Amino acid sequence: MSAGERVAAAARGIVGARFRLQGRDPATGLDCVGVVAVALKAGGHEGPIPSGYDLRCGDAARYRSCWAGLAPADGERPGDVLLCVAGPRQLHLAVRTSAGFVHADAGLRRVVERPEALPWPLLMAWRLASGRLGES
Repeated sequence: MSAGERVAAAARGIVGARFRLQGRDPATGLDCVGVVAVALKAGGHEGPIPSGYDLRCGDAARYRSCWAGLAPADGERPGDVLLCVAGPRQLHLAVRTSAGFVHADAGLRRVVERPEALPWPLLMAWRLASGRLGES
């Protein structure tokens, strides 16, 4: 199983976890950053994760610096980390799967997998390279 496949499988494994802003543990709740952090850890990434943000942070540079150990990607492969523009000054993270994408849905109050295309514009995407970070 590739690193990306491990990331996607881990994301799918937390579908159903409840939503909690700033949440980092599937047992107590996750936000979109928590979903990505849990999935990336399963893929072997041990880098920092964004902290100290709110729902309307809109600061893409913070995400770029935190995911610096990942390779830029097109967002099409399972396991790709997707940074989307969900609204004015509102950024949102998701993980690409073979069926669609997994994300923390604040409206539904849980982590879900959506089988359709992203409903938001894609701003950036990253991925774990097979075996080592930072390789594409």
